[in-house]
Amino acid sequence: GQPLGPRRLSLKPVPKLPNTEAFLREALVKVKKQARGCLAPELCLQAVRAATERPFAEGVRRERELFRVLLTSGQAQALQYAFFAERAVRRWATRSGASWSSAAPQPVRKAAVIGLGTMGRGIVTSLVKANIPLVALEQDLEYLNKGRKAVMFLLEREAMKMEGGAQILDFHNPARLQFTVDFDLLRDVDLVIEAVFENMALKKEIFHKLSKICKPGALLCTNTSALNIDEIASATSHPQQVIGTHFFSPAHVMRLLEIIYGRHTSPTAIATAMQLAKALKKVGVVVGNCFGFVGNRMMFPYVQQAVFLLEEGSRPEAVDQVLEDFGFKIGPFRMSDLAGLDVGWRSRQDQGLTGPSLPAGTPARQRHGQRYSPLPDLLCEQGRFGQKTGKGWYQYEKAGGRTATPDPWLLNFLSQYRDTHGIKTRFIDQEEILERCLFSLINEGFAILAEGIASGPEHLD
Repeated sequence: GQPLGPRRLSLKPVPKLPNTEAFLREALVKVKKQARGCLAPELCLQAVRAATERPFAEGVRRERELFRVLLTSGQAQALQYAFFAERAVRRWATRSGASWSSAAPQPVRKAAVIGLGTMGRGIVTSLVKANIPLVALEQDLEYLNKGRKAVMFLLEREAMKMEGGAQILDFHNPARLQFTVDFDLLRDVDLVIEAVFENMALKKEIFHKLSKICKPGALLCTNTSALNIDEIASATSHPQQVIGTHFFSPAHVMRLLEIIYGRHTSPTAIATAMQLAKALKKVGVVVGNCFGFVGNRMMFPYVQQAVFLLEEGSRPEAVDQVLEDFGFKIGPFRMSDLAGLDVGWRSRQDQGLTGPSLPAGTPARQRHGQRYSPLPDLLCEQGRFGQKTGKGWYQYEKAGGRTATPDPWLLNFLSQYRDTHGIKTRFIDQEEILERCLFSLINEGFAILAEGIASGPEHLD
């Protein structure tokens, strides 16, 4: 019995809330923390504020002004570039002329993962989430049980995030996920991903075994982060099936999948690895074979400059702060602690840069005529491997802890180190920190492009 008058929301007055101001202030602090350095979320908040303070027409006008600011901003251009770059990398090409347009992938109906350390667990989780039945293999029962527990924990957590959760993932079903120590169960798989630690002899031994057991058409992938794909492939009787699939840690979270082709890798193998990346909802990037490929090769000089800055008088938290304020999600020292300092240490020992195989009389701060800093090696010798041991470049509340706090021990250690090597400390400003880390990263990118390891700048970005 009521008249149908106009009920347009925009004509109603905005109700006044008693604590609007305090609420918006708190929200701004939260947004600034979550979206560090990003313009859009802060301007969205300003638009909401305008809606609470002004009449509708004025609020809309303010929103349009804010939108115009964003539309012409450098951040918008960068995000648009990133959007198209992610799509451009699907169109891959190799130096020998193979490309996405002429290569067709093989179907992957069943996969296997070898090694259930940190990387292996994340890779297993990714495959289960992509609904690919798989076999997970470890060297003995003790490691297998430890790995199984960790994988189940990860999967339970992932299932909780998904609607319909555990039913969809169905990871308790042995037809979907099987744990074993028996290589013979790999006879019928279409694709194997090896994720054991970075040791060439061990990887070659595994690939030699796989080449005998797996069917000839099976794709043999290695999750190496730096080792030579051709050398690994040389241990098999069909090197055309060997390819690098370098996941980034944590493997079930990070979207990048670096796909590395060797001298003999077939176009079909590359297409299959790219198809796998798509199935795992990852961005596959095809690159050539060299030490460190693209991701880690660009990381080396970047982290190296960060360490040189410490030698000259900076502190880990100062370097991290500058790079995080610039826009990196995590600075180089927090990143090293998260990944584990022992990973790089083992790689440097294998290269003969440090450890027992280093010739006597080698200068402490030079290798092959280039400047070198032994600081990360010295930390590892002290058993400081980062978060996993509760101490690295920072200290943590416990082994496996996540909260990094500056460590007075390290400052003392650095000052002794500088005294030993006669290094005069100096004040290093933010500009210098940013330029030295960034420019070395960018220069390495240009070198990679010049060598044809990546086929375009989008692949690097």
